[in-house]
Amino acid sequence: MRIEVLVDVKTTLGEGPLWDVEQERLYWIDSFDGRVFRATVDGREVRAWDVPQKIGSMALRKDGQGAVVSLQRGFHALDFKSGEVTLIHDPEPDQPANRLNDGKVDKRGRFVAGSMDTQEEGANGALYSLSTDFKVTKLDTGIVCSNGPCWSPDGKTFYFQDTWSGEIWAYDYDLDSGAATNRRVFAKVDTSKGGAADGSTVDAEGYLWNALVYDGRLVRYAPDGSVDRIIDMPVKKVTSVMFGGPKLDILFVTSMAKPPLPRFPGDGVLRGSLFAIYDLGIRGLPEMRFGA
Repeated sequence: MRIEVLVDVKTTLGEGPLWDVEQERLYWIDSFDGRVFRATVDGREVRAWDVPQKIGSMALRKDGQGAVVSLQRGFHALDFKSGEVTLIHDPEPDQPANRLNDGKVDKRGRFVAGSMDTQEEGANGALYSLSTDFKVTKLDTGIVCSNGPCWSPDGKTFYFQDTWSGEIWAYDYDLDSGAATNRRVFAKVDTSKGGAADGSTVDAEGYLWNALVYDGRLVRYAPDGSVDRIIDMPVKKVTSVMFGGPKLDILFVTSMAKPPLPRFPGDGVLRGSLFAIYDLGIRGLPEMRFGA
């Protein structure tokens, strides 16, 4: 196993690595600076798009016209050719202290993303599903900081966490209706070093990978919730993970250059870098696209 800096862009709050299996390009975002990045598998040809608000996550569209992005004030469409950003729906017009955060696409093309309290204190957030016809459904409530949505390989178990709960949750997921029910604790998160559960992905073997933000570790959980493997990273503020590359065997890891609140720790010169981990002997799953 080897860990390398793939792109040193010093993202203020790097998040959401997303591998496009069709074009063989890697996308990631800077949540605080409102920017979407794209690069080749070896970190070249870096391109960026600006969006008008803080961004929590993105999903590529099946129509090839761009992406759906969860911005501070709702779901938007981003056109890669023109750079135009268009509002789809704001599910929380009455929650000015919230913003939309992490999200991913299920096997039927829905974009599932949650909201968070910007001070990461109040349980004001919720979990939403944006259907392919742009209808928004609320799946869960009472969340401080939505993070880590992902699914088991068969799509029937949905994983999610409220970052500061100290738990990763599993739900029964109905692919036909998009309903998430029977929430239970999948794994307890080791917060003894000040870390918390951030972005997650599931590999081809059905194991869940989670970035322990502020603790500088990646944890691989077995399907029964037990800890299978821990990887120490060169920075403390790792934020999210995703497998990519032509063989889906490279683990991409985002990080932040500046903590969102003053109580969180800083990092060294590698802060905000996009990392790539090679030779793990593990492959990921192709990420789904939004749309029918």
